[in-house]
Amino acid sequence: MGLTGWRMRPAGRPPQGATKPPARLRGAHLALATALLLAACARALPPALDAPPAEPARLPPMKSFEAAPAPATGRSNASIAREFMALAFELESGRRLPVLSRFEGPVTVRLAGGPVPEVTERDLDALLRRLRREAGIAISRAPSGAPASITIELVNPRALRRAVPRAACFVSPGVSGWAEFRRLRNSPATDWARLRTRERMAIFLPAGAAPQELRDCLHEELAQALGPVNDLYRLNDSIFNDDNFNSVLTGFDMTVLRAFYDPALQSGMTPAQVAARLPAILARINPGGASGHGSPPVPTPRAWVRAIEAALGPGTGGEARLAAAARAVAIARASGMNDHRLGFSLYARGRLALGRDSKLARASFAEALRIFESDANTRIHAAHVAVQMAAQALSAGAPGRAIALADRYARVALEAQNARLLASLLMIKSQALEVLGQDEEARVVRLDSLGWARYGFGAEAEVRRREREIAALAPRQKRMSAR
Repeated sequence: MGLTGWRMRPAGRPPQGATKPPARLRGAHLALATALLLAACARALPPALDAPPAEPARLPPMKSFEAAPAPATGRSNASIAREFMALAFELESGRRLPVLSRFEGPVTVRLAGGPVPEVTERDLDALLRRLRREAGIAISRAPSGAPASITIELVNPRALRRAVPRAACFVSPGVSGWAEFRRLRNSPATDWARLRTRERMAIFLPAGAAPQELRDCLHEELAQALGPVNDLYRLNDSIFNDDNFNSVLTGFDMTVLRAFYDPALQSGMTPAQVAARLPAILARINPGGASGHGSPPVPTPRAWVRAIEAALGPGTGGEARLAAAARAVAIARASGMNDHRLGFSLYARGRLALGRDSKLARASFAEALRIFESDANTRIHAAHVAVQMAAQALSAGAPGRAIALADRYARVALEAQNARLLASLLMIKSQALEVLGQDEEARVVRLDSLGWARYGFGAEAEVRRREREIAALAPRQKRMSAR
């Protein structure tokens, strides 16, 4: 009862060649080790090949993102309606919800716990502005000292792990704080299926986490506190997806939330009532989606989900993980899921093959990249694959290839507001430039990467560790021509 949209907690540092679980948890984000992959460019890199460069005395100032509206969704309204119903009336466990529930009237938000980083305060304000402008939701900060519709509380990570071992952050209905959640977590008060109208929600974030992790949790958990409580692997353009490739609310997500709070809907409506009104709502709020229907996506088999969970979740050994990823690839092919879900399976297999079977890793990444590059909605997915391929190129003595990949996908990471990925690509590029003897340009790129790394990885020790791991990829012979 009570938990949904929780972002998976990153597991400890994985063994050589393994991935680390997702850094964001989603409700039923099953401890899908998606986090395992997503921001983990250098967690499972090959052994050090050379000493890292001398570290600058101080890190440069933290870089952060300007909040920008998401591009409009390219989906047809028929497709949006179909996904709306699946997102709004089913929990990630598969349990059906009998009625639509949402906040009625203005929504207020407050931050509790702490200390709250200044950058997180700014990220929350930017998110609230986006929700007002793009989703049309009347949402704002609660006055100081006043109760709020949604309480966002920073909690000691150890306490979070004890309460919900697989979650790094999550949302619960029916409570306004951590103490109340612990007291009521298994009671009817926190049961999503009993909700008719949302009045109180609480979001719990890990205190001391990196700014990007906190921001990502804010986007996903606040969206689920307001609207859909389900996640679907078949969505490649949404944060409502357990693969965690998208970090911030997308155009599709904002359209769904705008429909959720349209005046034509209200709390307590049945699925049939909502389905009857959705076409007119979407025609009004998304006129560009009037044409086309789009064929329904291939269903996601439970066997594939179980294989992905075994490959990326905690408690599985290295060889068993790789075998599970191979099963996921086979199931995706056999089921006709020749889309981003096959790409995700291949990406997981490639990550897990690192350090064990470099040929298999290269082949997996190359096929995953082809799949992701074939769809405009999966450019950020492609960028996650590219960082692995760039790392392999640097390690193999092909700095020119590493630079080309970094240059091609750094802009994608920037547009997707993924500082962890952007910093990793720039670190690889800096190392490759140094290998080529272009020391001054390498220094400039390195400083840029460290500014983004402060937002993406947080603590200086974590930034330095990531930098050393990527530096260790460079071959011993430091000067060479581009390849």
